[in-house]
Amino acid sequence: MSNRLFQGIIHQMKDNIDRTIGVIDENGIIVACSELVKIGEEKRDILEGVSFSADNYIAGGYTYKILGPHTKIEYVIMVEGDDKTASDIAGILSVSLGNIKTLYDEKYDKSSFIKNIILDNILPSDIYIKAKELHFTNDVSRAVFFVRFSDKTEIMPYDILQNMFPEKNKDFVINVGETDIVVVKEVKANCDSKELEKIANSIVDTISSDFYIKVTIGIGSVAENIRDLARSFKEAQVAIEVGKVFDTEKNIINYENLGIGRLIYQLPTTLCEMFLQEVFKKGSLESLDRETLMTIQCFFENNLNVSETSRKLFVHRNTLVYRLEKIKKLTGLDLREFEHAITFKVALMVKKYLVSKPVKY
Repeated sequence: MSNRLFQGIIHQMKDNIDRTIGVIDENGIIVACSELVKIGEEKRDILEGVSFSADNYIAGGYTYKILGPHTKIEYVIMVEGDDKTASDIAGILSVSLGNIKTLYDEKYDKSSFIKNIILDNILPSDIYIKAKELHFTNDVSRAVFFVRFSDKTEIMPYDILQNMFPEKNKDFVINVGETDIVVVKEVKANCDSKELEKIANSIVDTISSDFYIKVTIGIGSVAENIRDLARSFKEAQVAIEVGKVFDTEKNIINYENLGIGRLIYQLPTTLCEMFLQEVFKKGSLESLDRETLMTIQCFFENNLNVSETSRKLFVHRNTLVYRLEKIKKLTGLDLREFEHAITFKVALMVKKYLVSKPVKY
């Protein structure tokens, strides 16, 4: 916040208020005052009193009040006097200057600028104009991490991540929901997926070990310029949603590694229903029990190798062959044939998608 803006407003007010009024910053320094000689004076001793005060704090013939919401001290209003009039003036200044500060921050704050970009709240043609006003570097590689908190905590998710990424001119922490936080981090040029996942792992490990909170992170592809941040943000969102359906055990999902799951997620549910009806006989997929489905999963994980799969399942080879024949009889698909196996694998994923997103009639 510009101290000159505060000073300009107080200068306009001083003729209408017959008392000394001013603003103190978080370091206890008077940064704006109706008496110019007081600017620069230290008032550190009042910060502790103000922080513990439920409303106004009175000391040394002055009334003090935190600017804006009583959450974090950024600025403190000071008004000469310890009477009700001083209290009323402090209240009015707190509200008015607080609103002006909010408007100023929204206009000039870089985090708000980034938030408007990723949420498509700014015209593409205005992005570079605004970036120039903020002295924002356009052509720097940045990665978008969509962090979803699954557990509620007394500590705000935003505060947790803000403390992890304190470089406010390079890394931006943006609140997009009650449990969803976006981290836009500057990365090295030609940063690959492994490096991005390493950053995501460090976030997961820190939050898990320090706060005992489970999070899921979606990673978008690297944005080479500022306009690509909106795309990367949408990719990170898709990664979270696709991972919720197909990779339920993973807590880090990279958009670039979604594979066929990304394609299925973008298909209309009616088309998915038609595909299942064409592939399977009526009710054949539902007739497969849990043991059979586990056998199929293990068979896929072992690259359709009968011997290796039977060893992993601790069953005789002939038992596995019998199960595969049973599946063929029920569904018409022989999983030992590559094309049939691919069809079945995709069909299972489509079924899983439909369960998570049922058709609306």
